[in-house]
Amino acid sequence: MTTPDIRLIAVDMDGTLLDADGRIPDALWQLLPRLRDRGIAFAPASGRQLATLQRQFAEAPVDVDYIAENGAYVVRDGVEVSSDAMDPAFAASVIERVRRLQHLDIGLVVCGKRSAYIERADHAFADEADTYYAELEIVDDLTRVDDQVLKLAVFDFAAAEESVAPALLDLRETHQVVVSGRHWVDIMNPGVNKGRALARLQEALGIGPEHTVAFGDYLNDLEMLQQAHWSYAMADAHPEVADIARFRAPSHTEAGVITVLEELLAR
Repeated sequence: MTTPDIRLIAVDMDGTLLDADGRIPDALWQLLPRLRDRGIAFAPASGRQLATLQRQFAEAPVDVDYIAENGAYVVRDGVEVSSDAMDPAFAASVIERVRRLQHLDIGLVVCGKRSAYIERADHAFADEADTYYAELEIVDDLTRVDDQVLKLAVFDFAAAEESVAPALLDLRETHQVVVSGRHWVDIMNPGVNKGRALARLQEALGIGPEHTVAFGDYLNDLEMLQQAHWSYAMADAHPEVADIARFRAPSHTEAGVITVLEELLAR
């Protein structure tokens, strides 16, 4: 059996790496030094902000790279590889638009480079935002935030794909609009996605897709999986993700990422 020449592993978080309780499997901490010893970089790739990912990997025994904000922010060895900030006027127009969708139970997170920001402050929404944003501020007016805006994230207490997403899809004429989870829709600059971010990380490492493993489960993972030869859809992945991935991994509730990586390392 051919041993793959793997140099980079990119892993989505929710529904992919995290277990049923939203935790990183303990087995990863033992696996990371083995990857490092074989010259393999490891990068969580998430819609979450950089500060949140860094908090989640605080106990990692080795350094990891980060693809944050669905690809709008890439960091390697603590140094920015790339970032893609949004035009302030466009961001303000979307904020005003979301405010007008009063018939929907939604909240907006303005994802800045330094912090994330919300103006809806009730516990139900603020607690959801706090789950994904380690740096989070409540402000009076999101249009007056003084930060580089990397992403706008809309949380819908209903199913986002059927509820808020259709009201925002026309923004695709100029920007990325991605359903990134059951309750989230992310709006980003054109061309921003995890696949483009993975390509920039590959360039920084001097490697290509043939040296890359990627795991994902939802629509915001599509481009990332297409940028990796060793592309894995989780067992319960969205049908579109399952269609484009070359391989399958067991469910995140069964530590599917760990299982596949152990198998690849054993070849």
